[in-house]
Amino acid sequence: MPQRTDTAEPPEYKVYRTRPRLLQRGGGNGESLLDELRGKPPGAPSKPRRRITVGRVVKWLALALVGWLLLSLVLFLISATLQQNQVPSSAQAALSGGGVGLTSPQTTLVLGSDRRTAGTKEPGASVSGPSRSDSIMLMRFGGGHSSKLSIPRDTVVDIPGHGRDKINAAYAIGGPALTIKTIEQYLGIQVDHLFLVNFANFPALIDAMGGIDYSGGCVVSRINGGFKNGGFTLRLRRGTTHIDGRQALALARTRENLCNRREDDRTRARRQQKILSAMKGRVFSVHGFLRLPLISWNVPKSVQTDMGGPRLLGYALGLALNGNAPTRVLRPTGVERLPNGGDGLDVSDAEKQTEVKRFLR
Repeated sequence: MPQRTDTAEPPEYKVYRTRPRLLQRGGGNGESLLDELRGKPPGAPSKPRRRITVGRVVKWLALALVGWLLLSLVLFLISATLQQNQVPSSAQAALSGGGVGLTSPQTTLVLGSDRRTAGTKEPGASVSGPSRSDSIMLMRFGGGHSSKLSIPRDTVVDIPGHGRDKINAAYAIGGPALTIKTIEQYLGIQVDHLFLVNFANFPALIDAMGGIDYSGGCVVSRINGGFKNGGFTLRLRRGTTHIDGRQALALARTRENLCNRREDDRTRARRQQKILSAMKGRVFSVHGFLRLPLISWNVPKSVQTDMGGPRLLGYALGLALNGNAPTRVLRPTGVERLPNGGDGLDVSDAEKQTEVKRFLR
């Protein structure tokens, strides 16, 4: 019979552990999920809570800030996509299609027509058929440039193929495409982009901002016949007044100010620029940030443009960084009788050349 020797090594054993069941899995304190569901027995020590530190608060605020901005960005892009392709193809073909004003200068034409919503009683306002451009402004920014030039709607120009007439007639004859060609011929400035202001959605954008603060002189005007005729009566005191979207639209449309009957289109153009400046200031305020998703959704709905969502976003960034210049207005030097018997405003070549140089420099 073989004898056992003391030098023999003991056999090796492998130990296998089964994975804990679902209700047996717990946290790092040795408790299972089943224990957590049962609750703690009376007298058991409470689980220590994580302390709220300044670092954690800053982290949460940063995450909320990023989420708020991303939500606003998504809403802006969706709204811009829904509004895309509303500019006529003829107008898009007339544009030079430059950049978006981030690194190199580009010129944008902003047009607001006098077409109104159905049921309006405002004298001279069109609700169907050809409409004239109610406001005409050029903006140029990017690459260190920043300038704005407003053209009075009654300025007499040569409309390509149609002779001498007021510049706002170009819109009625051939829409934004002919207006672009007329301005390029008249000023020698190439137009890269186009904005067509949608008056129907303009009040909603102002209201999305929570209104704006307007500073200026006394204004009393009756839009669409005034309250007595189913329209709107605007009354603003001299100084700074907080106005809503409907008031802002009436102010932008005001042609005849009962507080000062000597005002003309140049005054009206300056008033419109004050409104735009007030809107920009509101967007970059604390109130504007709190309403940023609403503003982002309504901005693309208030204008029609040749730019899609991403390019429009780049344009907005470029405008925010470079678009702070005051608005210049072409100054009429006389009155010209038109072939149709009406009168228009004449701008001398010297005045025109001076303003174009300022605009392009």
